[in-house]
Amino acid sequence: MRSRSASVLPLLFLLFLPSVLSSFRPQWILQRVPVVLPQQTEGRPAPHFLSPACLNVTSPCDPECHKKAPRPSYWDLQHLLAYETLHSNGQLTETAVRIYGYNPNTNSIPAYSLGTSGKAERSHVRRKRQIFGHDGRFSIAGQNFLLKYPFSVAVKLSTGCSGTLVGDRHVLTAAHCVHDGKNYVKGAQKLRVGFLKPKQRETQSSTFYHPSNFTNHVEGGLTPYAPPSNDKMKFQWIRVKRTHVPKGWIKGNANDIGMDYDYALLELKKPHKRRHMKLGVSPPAQRLPGHRVHFSGFDNDRAGKLVYRFCRAGEETSDLLYQHCDAQPGASGSGVYARMWDGRRRRWERKVIGVFSGHQWVERQGASQEFNVAVRVTPLKYAQICYWIKGNFVDCREG
Repeated sequence: MRSRSASVLPLLFLLFLPSVLSSFRPQWILQRVPVVLPQQTEGRPAPHFLSPACLNVTSPCDPECHKKAPRPSYWDLQHLLAYETLHSNGQLTETAVRIYGYNPNTNSIPAYSLGTSGKAERSHVRRKRQIFGHDGRFSIAGQNFLLKYPFSVAVKLSTGCSGTLVGDRHVLTAAHCVHDGKNYVKGAQKLRVGFLKPKQRETQSSTFYHPSNFTNHVEGGLTPYAPPSNDKMKFQWIRVKRTHVPKGWIKGNANDIGMDYDYALLELKKPHKRRHMKLGVSPPAQRLPGHRVHFSGFDNDRAGKLVYRFCRAGEETSDLLYQHCDAQPGASGSGVYARMWDGRRRRWERKVIGVFSGHQWVERQGASQEFNVAVRVTPLKYAQICYWIKGNFVDCREG
């Protein structure tokens, strides 16, 4: 029987080593991005904070519907990228923006346009299940892994969602984790971010706990299943100082789809002192290594556990990425990332290219279809989020 240490080698190889199976290196292609510059800021009535956060997103629009939606004009985009800021004292402001250096007539990402077929894989029809076939998630345990990058960038929100560290004091998450589309949810004013920390003394050696289909993904073999331990993990919490939500998410001001803007940025009251993951413009799915995406979050069915998964990206629109990763409520808000070669720094690097919005139900012709959906970091969204983090546009011109 194979040893436990031997069973984790394929996952370690996937996470931390460059690909040796091919001389081709999928590369991050730096490109000039537009400028999204804040203009006037005005006060707004204080929110009510009445409704609990809803961890499932529902939309009447499927991938084909999204693709057929009218392309927003330059003025529409300025309206959609305007944003609200919720302060920890309950004050709410709205900021208008101006966009520079952007051509609304282009619907692709120029730096990644060459060599792509423009065709995307169709998502499968789902039958009201959030785990499809064998559970392809991995519970991460042990200080050696929980506090090691990239797992250490995953955080938990006090509203029940997940998030990703993208700056010294900034967390990227889903907008629906703090705002239900009409008002800010209960707990958003006193929002906290939790950092998972293991117990001081661990009774078992650090290991990955993974399902039996793990090596089916990697090398076509079988591997023993190791049940998760019962060690409870503790969170260290930091209060949120400011929350930014794009107006594109807020109903009445967005288009009928709205889901394209399901992202928010949280500014913590103090630095978290952990390594964060850089933000990157989302490349087409065909450009991703193995067409795969990755993310880690805190699924509700595995309380106190950090859950990692990877899967093949499926159909995509200019703003959304549909994928087949197993997930449960609580994982929404996780940063979707990819690992590619950075030619300038001559190393492999992970970047956040999207936000996991959640498990989406769509009613179409009387039948229910299901999709796992992530909001892509487009050049415009990169420019906006980067400005929120850096406080200037000079440091946000290349994404």
